[in-house]
Amino acid sequence: MKSLITGGAGFIGSHLAEKLLNEGHQVSIIDNLSTGKFSNIVHLTYNDKFSYKIDSILNYEILENMIKNSDHIYHLAAAVGVKYIIDNPLLSLKTNIYGTEHVLDLANKYKKKVLVASTSEIYGKSDKIPFKETYDRLLGSTYISRWSYSSAKAIDEFLALAYHREKKLPVVIVRCFNTVGPRQTGQYGMVIPKFVKAAMLNHPITIYGDGKQSRCFGYVEDVVNGMIKLMNTKKAEGEIFNIGNDKPITIEALAKKIKAMTKSKSKIEYVKYEDAYEEGFEDMRQRQPDLSKIKSYIGYKPAYDLDKTLKIIINYFEE
Repeated sequence: MKSLITGGAGFIGSHLAEKLLNEGHQVSIIDNLSTGKFSNIVHLTYNDKFSYKIDSILNYEILENMIKNSDHIYHLAAAVGVKYIIDNPLLSLKTNIYGTEHVLDLANKYKKKVLVASTSEIYGKSDKIPFKETYDRLLGSTYISRWSYSSAKAIDEFLALAYHREKKLPVVIVRCFNTVGPRQTGQYGMVIPKFVKAAMLNHPITIYGDGKQSRCFGYVEDVVNGMIKLMNTKKAEGEIFNIGNDKPITIEALAKKIKAMTKSKSKIEYVKYEDAYEEGFEDMRQRQPDLSKIKSYIGYKPAYDLDKTLKIIINYFEE
């Protein structure tokens, strides 16, 4: 099987590529390295079943050739991270909307199955917890940049479902909830690598807001395994799935846990959202997935709890 991964040099994409290669597949990736890193895939370049293009999914000609020569497409390429979205609003919108349109248009031309990676940001600031795939969305004002990401990914989902309904294109959509693991960087606002790095250096661990907001963190291996199973499940076509872990922890408790596990002398500091991001920035108090649908379709069950996940990430930073 020939698999194409857009965004394949990214954190999740590189783990997915590694897993598919280990299963004996041929894997090609495309990544413009805007948030991905070549170091994430350099160890894969020694595998003769692996190939890569350092280019953008907005390059239609390059993308067409790669899709034409693939069997499955894992569409992970996107502008990600709260900080990156706020700092690069126009490029983020173009990448997340036009890029996905290119992927789906070409996948339909050559009738290739597509898995589209979406996000828990879809649910916005809804307080109806845990989130089910069919729940309504609640978003803030268009003056607030962070909501552009949720809106762009919603357009991606609408496009994917439209291609499925009108063109019979086989598509699967997954909404990722705070995927974490080795190779993830805190550079674009991802909280666990940022906290771990600060703790290990005995630098202040900075919490945005009051720290009472809660999140669920899914280990990347669980998420990648789930994506592959969904891609290989016929009845999952045309469906949306939450994926990740469903055990919540407050950001304040997370900081204290990481500090204890690293035996850090770091101080925990609190910064207002407006000082960290932009005027009027809004965050979600809770973000917890209902995983009953993905469990019923593929028997999905996370193998990694938070403590096990954090130990792996801490060991990765130590090395």
